[in-house]
Amino acid sequence: MISVYTKTGDKGESGLANGQRLGKDELIFEVLGTLDELNSHVGLCVVKVTQETILLEIQDTLFHIGAEIAGSHKTKLEEKKIQTLEGEIDRLQSLMEDNWYQKFLLPGGSEPGAYLDIARTVCRRCERLVVVYSKQTPVSTHILHYMNRLSDYLYVLRCFVNHSQGIAETIFDSTGSYTKNLEQNLKKSK
Repeated sequence: MISVYTKTGDKGESGLANGQRLGKDELIFEVLGTLDELNSHVGLCVVKVTQETILLEIQDTLFHIGAEIAGSHKTKLEEKKIQTLEGEIDRLQSLMEDNWYQKFLLPGGSEPGAYLDIARTVCRRCERLVVVYSKQTPVSTHILHYMNRLSDYLYVLRCFVNHSQGIAETIFDSTGSYTKNLEQNLKKSK
């Protein structure tokens, strides 16, 4: 049996794909850990979203991004991954109402929509970390573009899921009049 614990990190260091060992408090591990967190949230979305999606492909791509950032020479993110996201965004947008994107929406609406919103916000945080990291270590522009496009996709998918379920979005209202949509959505979700 191969043990899951190696004890190599017991002194606060961890290794990268290229063999380099660094302190666990280095920014690169914050980036890699947040990529892992994002991938876990996307995994939750996989089991909550009933519509056909590319979420499994996204999970695979996030592993490749992590490997590339960790110094692996076996994988490079290709532009076609960004094009896939853009194609899916365009496809989903074409299936919804014309002016849906012009609204500031409160997160949630449905349970799958709420999970997608959480994944989207973790994606944005991860993107910010990748940008900070890219200022000290070169990062592929494809990775930066993919992370930006991924948060867009997660938002559009969230809107599409709610649209498909007939969930009325709760539009941001500076007066705070949210009760009507909330009550309607709770009835539809049950």
